[in-house]
Amino acid sequence: MNTTLLEVEDVTKTFILHLIDGRSITPVQAVSFRVAIQDHLLIYGRSGSGKTSILKCIYRSYLASGGQIWFSSECYGRIDLVTANESSVLRLREREMGYCSQFLRVLPRVSALDVICEPLYRQGVAREVAQEQGRQWLSDLGIRPHLWQASPVTFSGGEQQRINLGRAFIAAPRLLLLDEPTASLDGATKEIVVRMIRAAQANGTTVISVSHDLAALGPCANYQLALA
Repeated sequence: MNTTLLEVEDVTKTFILHLIDGRSITPVQAVSFRVAIQDHLLIYGRSGSGKTSILKCIYRSYLASGGQIWFSSECYGRIDLVTANESSVLRLREREMGYCSQFLRVLPRVSALDVICEPLYRQGVAREVAQEQGRQWLSDLGIRPHLWQASPVTFSGGEQQRINLGRAFIAAPRLLLLDEPTASLDGATKEIVVRMIRAAQANGTTVISVSHDLAALGPCANYQLALA
């Protein structure tokens, strides 16, 4: 039985710098790897080596310039995320793929509880049920109860990152993409993140993380990919 969830084959991403004489840069060049169901791949390398660009090509925030990204989807079967239409990509994001960036982006005046519950709302989970789960995640992430109805834009950087992580994990996606998930976090909270990753894997989630923090994430990764 083939347990591969994601196959990245010779993926390249080129950017055209229109404000600098139209010159181009190619931070991702012919990158290939496979990730099995429930595995955790850690991608690391120097700044500018294309780590985040790879995640964004998988999530289709960026459209790869070349190569293929095969995802074994429950919705569509084996689908190439490079050529998939926009509606298919949006459905996959809603049902099967999660992404946590380095920075929390939310609408003003939306409570931390509603932010963390957002993926469940999109899936049609009843508000009361979603918020019960959201309160548990906020508690587990060490967000104090008096902050749950406050807007995360007023939180510290570490608190915002915890909200961001909770929003990514809460819907238990089949594929979870994490960009520097332990940045801005203290040692105790990093340990919480590692436990969250391991618990997600145990429940069927495949994880791809990008990080400079090999000390925290290296031990919980099944394998690693270094980019030059």
